[in-house]
Amino acid sequence: MKNIIIFGAPGSGKGTYSDEIVKRYNMGHISTGDVLRAEIKGNTELGKIAKGYIDNGQLIPDELMIDILAKTYDSMPAGQGVIFDGFPRTIPQAEALKKMLAERKHEMGLMIELIVDEETLLARLLNRAKEQGRADDNEVTIKKRFEVYHNQTAPLAEWFEKEGIRNTFTWKGSKDVMLGEIFAFLDKQ
Repeated sequence: MKNIIIFGAPGSGKGTYSDEIVKRYNMGHISTGDVLRAEIKGNTELGKIAKGYIDNGQLIPDELMIDILAKTYDSMPAGQGVIFDGFPRTIPQAEALKKMLAERKHEMGLMIELIVDEETLLARLLNRAKEQGRADDNEVTIKKRFEVYHNQTAPLAEWFEKEGIRNTFTWKGSKDVMLGEIFAFLDKQ
């Protein structure tokens, strides 16, 4: 299986769909959000630095994320493909990921873009905050995260388009419908 980058706004279902893809295709899974939350929970030096950025709705600095990503990627079993969940989020990160993979004689593979309207995203994130007790999911921080996404992350979709690996899937009101479309696409890869 190729490497997959799952891409979308906060709350679009990157983690949910990543989990399903990992199960079906027996892939590795790198969730930068999970890695960062573990660092924060462990109160590591990295966690303390990352918490400051996250609490302000900002992105983690690129060099910090690339180091974490390379270490995590290198720990994955070779040959089964990895899904990148929550990374890259900027064009410089995408270029750094492409370079890091090329150094290992690997490719980015393909990008799956999840397109969901903001009203649905906001409702999902507020619900997730209640269910999971995630402090980074409050309305003020969510709106900042949407702003950061539109200004810094959304332009990355065009970069993926130019790389020839962008594949979009639009929310139609059902997780199962969207997942079925994604699986049908991946089954042909």
